[in-house]
This record gives sequence, structure tokens and C-alpha cells, in this order.
Amino acid sequence: MPVPPTEVRNAARRALDARDKAPPSRKAMTAVGLARANQLKNGENLSISTIRRMFSYLSRARANYLKAKEQGKKAEDSPAIQAYLGWGGSAGLAWARRILNNL
Repeated sequence: MPVPPTEVRNAARRALDARDKAPPSRKAMTAVGLARANQLKNGENLSISTIRRMFSYLSRARANYLKAKEQGKKAEDSPAIQAYLGWGGSAGLAWARRILNNL
């Protein structure tokens, strides 16, 4: 089972740190998103099924992430950025794509 690379773990760590600093009204991530961010941050082995869900989520959420970044928002100010980074961010999307393409 694949282990997330450093860049993916770092994105999840940034998301969790930003969420901790955010005011309650700007805290992002569902229970599933928080669990995923913690799995990634801790470098846990992930199943192919989980990697498929990562790819699916990150593919859908990328537009919201990019829009928030274009508006100059920081992760502490943007639930969209927190959530995207919590699932591994752009590094997570590229990693998941590589794994799925190699199946």
C-alpha cells in the first residue's frame, strides 16, 4: 500500500495548522476530511480505494482552491484552501494520478 510522499504530508500538515489558527467561522473540513488530513500528515499507508477518493475529491475541489488563491486568500482565511490542502493539495493530486495511472 502506498505511503504519501513528503510534499503530500506537508500539505496536510499546513491545512491542519491553518485550521487550528482559523476562527471558528472559517474552520474547514468534514470528519472525513480531517481523518484524511491526519492520515496523510502521519504518513500512513493508504489503500488504492482511498487514493481513488483523493483523486476524485482533489479534481473537483481544485477550482475552488485556485479561485481562493487568485483572490489572495491565505489558508487561515479560506475553508476551500484548508480542505484542498487537507487532502494533499496539488502534490496529492499529482501523486494520486501517478499511482492510478500505473495500475
